[in-house]
Amino acid sequence: MDAPTAGRHYPRSYGQVRAWFATDADCLDYLDWLRWPEGFVCPACANTAGWRIGDGRWMCARCSKRVSPTAGTVFDHTHTPLTVWFAAAWQLTSQKSGVSAAGLQRALELGSYQTAWAMLHRLRAAMVRPGRDRLSGVVEMDETLLGGVTPGKRGRTPGAKVLVGVGVERREPKGFGRCRLAVLPDASTSSLSVFLADHVEPGSTVVTDGWPPYGPALKGSYTHDRHVAPGELAHKLLPGVHRVASLLDRWLLGTHQGGVRPEHLSAYLDEFTFRFNRRSSRSPGMLFYRLLSQAVDHDPVRYRELVADPRPKKEPPAPPTARRQPASLEIAPARRPWRGA
Repeated sequence: MDAPTAGRHYPRSYGQVRAWFATDADCLDYLDWLRWPEGFVCPACANTAGWRIGDGRWMCARCSKRVSPTAGTVFDHTHTPLTVWFAAAWQLTSQKSGVSAAGLQRALELGSYQTAWAMLHRLRAAMVRPGRDRLSGVVEMDETLLGGVTPGKRGRTPGAKVLVGVGVERREPKGFGRCRLAVLPDASTSSLSVFLADHVEPGSTVVTDGWPPYGPALKGSYTHDRHVAPGELAHKLLPGVHRVASLLDRWLLGTHQGGVRPEHLSAYLDEFTFRFNRRSSRSPGMLFYRLLSQAVDHDPVRYRELVADPRPKKEPPAPPTARRQPASLEIAPARRPWRGA
């Protein structure tokens, strides 16, 4: 497929989102096009011959399997209308600071906070592209602590805080490239080695402070540029990681009001990385397109995989009308209700 262009492959504005995806059938057809841009391919037998049946699914001409464009994707077995999913994806990608679950619930009038929270977490899971390139060139690396204060614990000791590894590419003559973030169990050599292997290309030059475990962690695969300057401010030695850490902390305190639980922090780090690495994009529609493209290539994400404690809580049953499925945004024109008076 040609390079995606605004107004053809993805909408330019929320007005176009509502015009293009006025019905759930429109949304399903767009996911169909994203998943099989060159034509239908059966996931069971890889056959390319088939036809679309009345409910929007495809039937394979060889094995007769019926396949929905949402099957095996982030949208697999969803009970939420696709028009609501698309509106949520636009809310998430079009705003510079993103959206919280409470904000999404209010904006789309969802029946429960849990629905909004689970939708956002499924979309965050799709923000990590499989096989993405690792950082390369000159890479700054450090750690930062996120969370509350634990009396008697300082420095790199996690305590009530969460230790997060930060890697940022330097760009010459100035500026920064991509970043990578990951929760670290501690700041030991083994933990730093895992972060480097996952996120930094071997042969890169890694710039660090004087923390001793970096030496053995970097030995053999990387060029170590160690900076130890007594009296020098840390943000002067490693400006990239300190800028990213500052922006991350501000985003968590601003958009999410500091309410992110440690066991869910990795998902929010993925969202921040997605935003930061695409900060130069001039079109929110491009981010919307990238997110949905990755969502149809992602495996299903079940609710029990998202929650920290999947065991059901012993609570009295809710009244039958207490919870409801979100209504589709597929609505007819309102015929100027303000004139009805």
